[in-house]
Amino acid sequence: MDKTVQEQCDETCAGTTDAVAVKTAMIPEQTASELAELFKALGDPTRVRLIHALLQQQELCVHDLSAALDMGQSAVSHQLRYLRNLRIVKRRKAGKTVYYSLDDSHIEQIFVQTLQHLKHE
Repeated sequence: MDKTVQEQCDETCAGTTDAVAVKTAMIPEQTASELAELFKALGDPTRVRLIHALLQQQELCVHDLSAALDMGQSAVSHQLRYLRNLRIVKRRKAGKTVYYSLDDSHIEQIFVQTLQHLKHE
């Protein structure tokens, strides 16, 4: 006997909060889209591995990242460009070599907190 949970209020429900106040406090649509794009970026295993590598070493060139991930440099560069456009990683040029690192401590915090959540029972 499988019971389905109804995802709606009972007909007699008058609500428990002020819906207008909740609506007023909602984040803007643009912010919601940007947040969703950030989580989309974190939804790809290759990008997660890139971020993790940068978290461990602070700064790496494309060659080192491609060797660590066992991927071609063009594929790694493509993913890094995507992450850079979202301000997840930043780059620094030294001569002809480009070094990548996490853009700021917020990215590190999001990543570490998510890992801790996964390990939490």
